[in-house]
Amino acid sequence: MEGEKLILDKYIELSRDMGGKASIEGDTVHIIVPSEKLVEAASKLFNEYQCDFRVCVGTDERPLNGYFTITHIFTDNRNGLYVLLKTYIEPQDPKVPSITNAVPGADWCEMEARDLLGIEFTGRTPYRLVLPPEWPKGLHPLRKDVPYNYRPQIRGVSEKVSTTTETGVIPIGPYHPALHEPEYFELYVEGEKVVDVKYRGFHVHRGIEKLGETRMTYQQVNFLAERICGICGFEHSSCYALAVEKAAKLDVPERAQFIRSIVLEVERIHSHLLWLGVAFHVLGYDTGFMHVWRIRERVMYLAELLTGSRKTYGINLIGGVRRDINEEKKQKTLEVLRELEKEYKGLIEVALSVPQVRKRASGTGVLPREDALKLSVEGPTARASGIDKDARRDLPYAAYKYASFRVPVYTEGDNLARLLVRVDELVESMAIIEQLLDKIPKGPILLEKYEIPEGRVGVQVVEAPRGGDVHFVITGHGKPYRWRVRAPTYSNIPALRVMLRDQPLADAPLTIASIDPCFSCTDRVLIVRENGRREWLRLTGGLKI
Repeated sequence: MEGEKLILDKYIELSRDMGGKASIEGDTVHIIVPSEKLVEAASKLFNEYQCDFRVCVGTDERPLNGYFTITHIFTDNRNGLYVLLKTYIEPQDPKVPSITNAVPGADWCEMEARDLLGIEFTGRTPYRLVLPPEWPKGLHPLRKDVPYNYRPQIRGVSEKVSTTTETGVIPIGPYHPALHEPEYFELYVEGEKVVDVKYRGFHVHRGIEKLGETRMTYQQVNFLAERICGICGFEHSSCYALAVEKAAKLDVPERAQFIRSIVLEVERIHSHLLWLGVAFHVLGYDTGFMHVWRIRERVMYLAELLTGSRKTYGINLIGGVRRDINEEKKQKTLEVLRELEKEYKGLIEVALSVPQVRKRASGTGVLPREDALKLSVEGPTARASGIDKDARRDLPYAAYKYASFRVPVYTEGDNLARLLVRVDELVESMAIIEQLLDKIPKGPILLEKYEIPEGRVGVQVVEAPRGGDVHFVITGHGKPYRWRVRAPTYSNIPALRVMLRDQPLADAPLTIASIDPCFSCTDRVLIVRENGRREWLRLTGGLKI
């Protein structure tokens, strides 16, 4: 207890040094500082306290207190704490200092707050991130006075490859038969070497946060959250539910938390197997691709057995889950896992001995540890660069505190290291499921009666297959007042500039695939009305990384 007090005291002292104030609630430290001290406070948290930067959240709090706010979310992984650094912004001229010089990973979230809320960040070069170039000036969709269904009259702008550079330009996307989602990269090459890269995203921005804050109840948002991603949607619905439950201080039945962790690990296994198959295909080893996807079917069977669906399970609710695991399902799951583990280990032993797999993946797409730290990358991308972090262990949630597992970490930072992290994690996930099934307690699976007070804050990180999902909630009347979602790919894409630079062009597809990018997670489809017809317009934010 004395050690915990010393840890918390340092955050209280930090807030006082910055002329602000601090409060502590559960595992969350709330620090409020004046805007002129924001950069200094963020720098101290990131560089001196070595907190992990996750994302920033812009909020229109004018109906509550007359201000806009920006909240930078950090996590103190060594001490299991969330640290929220907040400042208030005058509504007449909403400006706040940028923290990107001290915390480079804040680049995208600052520009998203600029687009969607109209908050200007001083001390940096601004650019459009989410909204298209022709979006009406002064119209910021996440402001509370903008209706969710308002459709401005705008014209789509064609996306063209830059012709001003002396180097060759290789466009990838946004639509191509080889791409599973809209994504657009411009690779600048000299001969066969990549010298620079630009990325343009948010082609399918769906406005889910606005929808969750206006049209849906707390329980309905669970099902919207699960549709953020077609691969790891259960991570998003779990993250949202946990954030709301934390804000409302709900005592969720322990059995429900065990079921959540079990299904989360089933989803991790199927996601990693899917990625390994794709990686083998990109490497030209299609035999490995087909065998990996063949054994992945065992995992999809498990998902359907436990939830009723192969994907988009729909079992999460605020207060617990909708489906139980009986003894028959438990025994069948253990039986399938034993068969899966044996077959998986035999397959991986063969696949990793294939010469072209190791040769093409080794030494390519290197992300040095210092760059990974600076850019606040997530998941296997971080762990392959020597960063030992995993929210399941560092910020335990659901039932992970009852499981013992190893967090695989490699130091090479190359494509092979990112592959090996996932290879090792698959075995650990199988062990976690077996442990939790053995320890699962009896009891209810859903909290029947509860209340969600207004004006409470909840933030949760859930370790998805690609890295930490972050959901931030401010509670409102019957629905979230503010709901912020950040997927891990959002943090990992900027690192591709480091990973691709000075690399052979032939290795670019594997390097891009190595972060397991999910663009539907990262983007959110915007519908606009033009000439009386509803049309899907391609958004060309033109961001640079």
